[in-house]
Amino acid sequence: MVVLIILFLTERVELWHIYAMMFIRSAAQAFQSPAAAASTAMLVPGSFLTRAAGLNQTLQGIMLVAAAPLGALALAFMPIGYALAIDVVTALLGIVPLLIFKIPQQLVPKHQRIGVWKEFRQGFDVVWSSAGLRWLYAIMAIVTLLVMPSFTLVPLLVKEHFGGGVNEVALMEGMAGVGMILGGAIAAALVPKRKIRWVLTGFAAACLMLGAVGLVPAHLLWLAVGLWASSSVFYILGNAPMTALLQSKIPNQLQGRVLSLLNTVAALAAPIGLALATPIGDIIGIQSLFVLMGGLGAIAALAGFFSVALRRLDD
Repeated sequence: MVVLIILFLTERVELWHIYAMMFIRSAAQAFQSPAAAASTAMLVPGSFLTRAAGLNQTLQGIMLVAAAPLGALALAFMPIGYALAIDVVTALLGIVPLLIFKIPQQLVPKHQRIGVWKEFRQGFDVVWSSAGLRWLYAIMAIVTLLVMPSFTLVPLLVKEHFGGGVNEVALMEGMAGVGMILGGAIAAALVPKRKIRWVLTGFAAACLMLGAVGLVPAHLLWLAVGLWASSSVFYILGNAPMTALLQSKIPNQLQGRVLSLLNTVAALAAPIGLALATPIGDIIGIQSLFVLMGGLGAIAALAGFFSVALRRLDD
């Protein structure tokens, strides 16, 4: 981000510079996100993990809702180079406390370190050795493959079917953030005990709400917005217990690897799903595509109830 700031302020920035910096940023975030999630289990009691996951999802929803208007406000008062500097300041706010306060963790002696590839294999072996986790990861991959394209294609649905524009798309995206806030608050308040039931039911309901968006008549945009927000609520009600489940089941020193593997599965499934959805949408239409994605996603999530091994993860 500092490099981008310099390029913008010196007016030397090119489009490929932005792509390159975003690639590096995303690669770094692939390390930071699972490390932060694994650190949660070292900071809060096991009984509080579900609430912590719900509160974290609520914070993400707040950021999703607030980011766009705050960014527009910053650009209205300062050049983009200075506006980007806000990101550096907020990063320091997150980093400095970690230099002062120590998080207790199990350190591996140097002579026992096995290298990045073998550590990745360890995380893979943890998942593969558990039939329940294999089922969970497979369902997550299928659901991601089926529904992730909807987040990219929703502007096209708003434009072609509902006849909307930028404001309507912004409303849909903003209400998705509100749904995340509400879902995280509900998960934190209820603290689900049977987590797998919540995971499968939450993801299935989220997919059904998403599919229902494609059935809404063109003059009822408000109903589509409500269904889209409801889908976010149910997604968080499934995702927060799943995070807490992995944090409680996986040994702490392996959590970062297991969570990284889950991110990898989702990252691989998302572009494959988009590549498949685009030509299908051209054939059956954008509305039918949403119905198809939501319906198949719900079936995939509910299929998890047939796995005894997956249900036993709650024991």
